[in-house]
Amino acid sequence: MSATVYFAPMRSKMKRSMVERAGGLLGRAGLSGTVAEGDLVAVKLHFGEQGNTGFVHPVYLREVVRRVREAGGKPFLTDANTLYRGERANAVDHLSCAIHNGFGYATVEAPLMIADGLDGRDAVDVQVQGKHFESVRIGSAAVFADAMVVVTHVKGHEAVGFGGALKNVGMGLGCRSAKQRMHADFRPGVSAGACTACGRCVKWCPVGAIVIGSGNVAVVDYDACYGCGECVASCPYGAIAT
Repeated sequence: MSATVYFAPMRSKMKRSMVERAGGLLGRAGLSGTVAEGDLVAVKLHFGEQGNTGFVHPVYLREVVRRVREAGGKPFLTDANTLYRGERANAVDHLSCAIHNGFGYATVEAPLMIADGLDGRDAVDVQVQGKHFESVRIGSAAVFADAMVVVTHVKGHEAVGFGGALKNVGMGLGCRSAKQRMHADFRPGVSAGACTACGRCVKWCPVGAIVIGSGNVAVVDYDACYGCGECVASCPYGAIAT
């Protein structure tokens, strides 16, 4: 089944702004028939990193928020934490980065919510029956939303050519351990120099495959490990990787 695609031209005979024209695409795509009165509507986007411009400008998100409210919904902006260590690996840093890039309430007129919670563990197993996974762990704020609007910037990708809306949702809303599972056939290795024997990976491992060894370094039992990636997500020092 082919999809219907709508475009907003750069030039406007009606002298309407690009923001207004982009917002109008939501109406043409059937937003009013998707959002019911009182629906909690997740607006999925990428908040960007500090210092770059690889995200959709906040003024467009404000227009999306306005259109969702007009349709009767209660919008909130959301994204899930990143697997890699950086400015978006936990909700505190993630929200600080979003606000730094202009996504404050005063600008977008909607609350911000990190989909998988403070440290990437607030997720729900969703059955997908796919080729590689029977289920995936998705940030709970996205799972429990009544509707979703996906706002995506196209980007180059070294593995698949480019990333778009499917990646924005499928990878972007996965919790940190889900992102690890999607990225690789995972076999965790521990860097002895970086490991502090804090025990967080031991506590997070769902199958008890990690212990703190005699050298005060985490040790993985590969016979028990099934590659969920929780240990990578849990380690605050980046001591566990593929």
